[in-house]
Amino acid sequence: MKYYLIAGEASGDLHASNLMAALKERDPDAEFRFMGGDLMQAVGGTLVKHYREMAYMGFLPVLLHARTILSNMKMCREDIRQYQPDAVILVDYPGFNLKIAKYVKEALGKPVYYYISPKIWAWKQYRIRDIRRYVDRMLCILPFETDYYKGLNYAVDYVGNPSVDSVSDYLSANPVTADTFRRSEQLTEKPILALLAGSRKQEIADNLPTMLEVASHYPGLQPVIAGAPGIEPSLYARYMSEHSAGIVFNKTYSLLQHSRVALVTSGTATLETALFRVPQAVCYYTPVGKVIHFVFRRFFHIRFISLVNLIMNKEVVRELFGEYFSSANIRREIDRILYEPGYGEKMQEDYDELIRLLGEPGAAKHAAELIYKPNGR
Repeated sequence: MKYYLIAGEASGDLHASNLMAALKERDPDAEFRFMGGDLMQAVGGTLVKHYREMAYMGFLPVLLHARTILSNMKMCREDIRQYQPDAVILVDYPGFNLKIAKYVKEALGKPVYYYISPKIWAWKQYRIRDIRRYVDRMLCILPFETDYYKGLNYAVDYVGNPSVDSVSDYLSANPVTADTFRRSEQLTEKPILALLAGSRKQEIADNLPTMLEVASHYPGLQPVIAGAPGIEPSLYARYMSEHSAGIVFNKTYSLLQHSRVALVTSGTATLETALFRVPQAVCYYTPVGKVIHFVFRRFFHIRFISLVNLIMNKEVVRELFGEYFSSANIRREIDRILYEPGYGEKMQEDYDELIRLLGEPGAAKHAAELIYKPNGR
């Protein structure tokens, strides 16, 4: 079969590459053409446009690059028309992908699969109209999404979560012992306080200084920063000059595997930290914190921002964002984790239930099974 995939950012490139590899296992004749990144290209096929030329996030960047976005969309439609794939697979990136889905269904009549649902459960629920009309099958990676979509009268498939796959692969293939990790990264024997300050420059600038300031109050711990891919070490050095801390690059899983406690910005990192059963506090700075909380409560359809709490539908980890983001509040939460009897253990018990809800590894393989139709050309 011929597959056309669209992934508009780094995380989509990763998940799409794993799906492509799984499709190749099931479909020996698989041919790929895609808008994506280096990881997808490594699997094989034709890269039409790199996500670096597509990844505009936020109102102002989208507005400033509107002409480029429209040009990319026009080029993508024409490229799909000429390629005539047996299936179009869209990976997250809803602002772009849902418009492509409309074209594929209305103009070409080709099957549309969506891998990793847009977060319409958080906001923009109106997008369900386009999903119903233009998406043949939605393949979800969060277990609560099946009930959410059922409430909107739209059936979806939960295929598992890619983070479960990634952590499982790491632990089975190359887990690093504590001694080896500490020795290779020149760390001391002190328990590790992991600092996961985000993957974008602005997130790091907003969160890391406060994380480092908090860490300085715990001489019995050694803070270690998880360096994000694509971020220059010099950026971290700017914030580390006044604080003693280690830093590791491309070893986040090894860091989490051997950490006592973690400070984590919201996102996939909160879920990965839970999969390693590390007690954590979710810390995310936003300007005008009180306004942000008002907007969150008024316009969003969710109670939490972290994947851990969203999946469990209760507060498992403390979310310190907006008006609650402060050095004092973060220190108070670390104190509870370290010193309050049973507090950290209860968090880990909830992690165990979370892991059960997420299910066994194999998200990409399960998705490939639903997409590959050998007799459905």
